[in-house]
Amino acid sequence: MKKNFNPSGIFRKISLTMILFAGIQIYGSGQGITVYQYRHVPADKVAEFINRETTYWSKVAEKAMEKGNLTFWAILQKMNGYDLQNSSNFLFVNTYNDIDAAGEVWDPTGAFPGVSMEKMETGSLSTVTTTAFVMDQHWEQAADAQPEDFKYLTMIYHTASDPGQLIELEKNHWAPFIKKAMDEKKTTQVGWGNAVILSPSGDDVKFNTVSYDIYPSLKEALATSLADDIVFPEQGLEEIGKIETAQRSSVIYRLVKVVQAPAGN
Repeated sequence: MKKNFNPSGIFRKISLTMILFAGIQIYGSGQGITVYQYRHVPADKVAEFINRETTYWSKVAEKAMEKGNLTFWAILQKMNGYDLQNSSNFLFVNTYNDIDAAGEVWDPTGAFPGVSMEKMETGSLSTVTTTAFVMDQHWEQAADAQPEDFKYLTMIYHTASDPGQLIELEKNHWAPFIKKAMDEKKTTQVGWGNAVILSPSGDDVKFNTVSYDIYPSLKEALATSLADDIVFPEQGLEEIGKIETAQRSSVIYRLVKVVQAPAGN
């Protein structure tokens, strides 16, 4: 059962040993690092915030992708949650080939040499509430999915006794199931993926992997349609249930804008 989730300040403990083990056994150093940045934007600043991000910073992201470090940029707007006046209501997702050079990506002068930073910046319109480093693991989408089908995303937060094992169980059991269901039109879901949380860790951390379901409408994100004859991978789900140590939490986002590097970059 899903419930609303506010990621700011309520992460759960992951031991250092577990992090190191996961890094050696599963998450190779050749993959890019994704940054989740959660922000709070006051209601009276939302329109201007979205305008600046989509008008200017999405284009800066496109320029950065031409240079090869940034491979993905997205801004997502939260559709539900608790205490929205004080918690994050936007999520940025940025993937870098070289995380140590991430700061170099966001120089806007190449894309907008004649525009002042005062006109473009969004820091004064928002407050960063949480930043997390993650590594994407698996991705599946409907065979005939089109970009316009990806409109809403349900971010699902998992807590597992062994995050690496959870990722692999999802890969072996859930990924082929949901891919087949999407391709055969037995669900209106159009995409699925998962990722491991690399940082932060500590006594307050309340999840250590995430997965995300993508839908063409808010209605489907709230209550996805499933064919009556769909057959779930019961054994895999049972194994997953054994290592999840807390109830899953989830929140729905609207995909405001996505910029992605062409395949092969």
